Formats: sequence, C-alpha cells, structure tokens
Amino acid sequence: MATAPAADNAAPKGGGNKKLIIILAAVVLLVVLGGGAALLLLKKKPVEEGEDGAEAETHAPKAKAKPKSDHPPTFVPLDPFTVNLADKDVDRFAQIGVTLEVEDPKFAEQIKAYMPAIRSNVLMVLSHKTAAELLTREGKEKLAKDIMRESVRPMGIELEDEDEEEPPADAPKKKKKKKKVQVESPVTQVLFSNFIVQ
Repeated sequence: MATAPAADNAAPKGGGNKKLIIILAAVVLLVVLGGGAALLLLKKKPVEEGEDGAEAETHAPKAKAKPKSDHPPTFVPLDPFTVNLADKDVDRFAQIGVTLEVEDPKFAEQIKAYMPAIRSNVLMVLSHKTAAELLTREGKEKLAKDIMRESVRPMGIELEDEDEEEPPADAPKKKKKKKKVQVESPVTQVLFSNFIVQ
C-alpha cells in the first residue's frame, strides 16, 4: 500500500514540467509577436503618392532645417575673458566664456592662428559694455553679434554692423560711403559657455 501513494506523486510532477514548458513557450511566443508588432508600428511609413501623382506628406513631424554641409560644425573655444565693465558709478566686472561655431574645419585652424588679435578685439568689445547691457537677453544677443563681427576682422573679413543707424533726413549730408558688399560670416554662431557679471 505504501507504493500506491508514491505512484500518485510521480504522475503530477511529470505533468507539471510539461505545463511549465508549455507556459514558457507561450510567453516566449507572445514576446516575439509583441516585439514584431511594435517594430511594425514604430517603423516609418513610406511617402505615398497622391491621386495627382504628387507625393503626399506623411504625418511624421517635419524635420528641422538641414545643415549646410555634410560634416558637423567645428567649435573653437576661446579662453575665458575677465574684464572690467564700463559702469561709471561702481566697479563691475564680467567673466565670460566664448566658443565660436564654424562650418569649415580649415577656417577653425585659421582662427587659431589669429587668436591673439581675436582675443584683443573681443576684450575691447567687452570693456565698452555696461552691466545693465549685459544682463538683458537683447544685450547678450547684441554682444554675440559684436563678437562675431570682431572675431573675423583680423582675417580681413569686414561684416556690416547691423545696429548702425541711418542719419536723420534733416541732418547735414556727409560724403556717401560706398555700400559694402554683404559678406557671409564664416563664424556661424557665438556661444557662451559661462556668463558672470559682478
């Protein structure tokens, strides 16, 4: 009689292993099918042609403006600038980190060759600013334009100062200056890595 209960215990163990294998196989099958479905859903839809033969846009968000060239931009960091500001009532100074973004790596090397003259020009621009000018967003944007203009000047590139005002109509006329040809700056952007005004 003792052998009968042992036989009963052996039968459920074998069936339990089979059930476990079937459950694991079902889970693996569900994971594979779910992954495949997710891949199909996340895959970009191809551009479809409309009835008139023109390509219809997909519902995907529009891409941002494409860069001008195939290679990424080159960044030329300048050593941080510490300069006394032009405030008259109180002594104030600024510590500003500047990085120049350029499209052409060859031009980045040229900037490095002219670095002492570029740093001098940027220091002159900074020393003529007041704390009030530098603390506003518009002041920082104006400073970035000034730095862009002064950073290419040592290489013989003259950018037009956009902030120069036209003389009033009733003002005495001076000699007409020749209009400068619009030159595109090889420095595409001036980035600030730190900006402290005290």
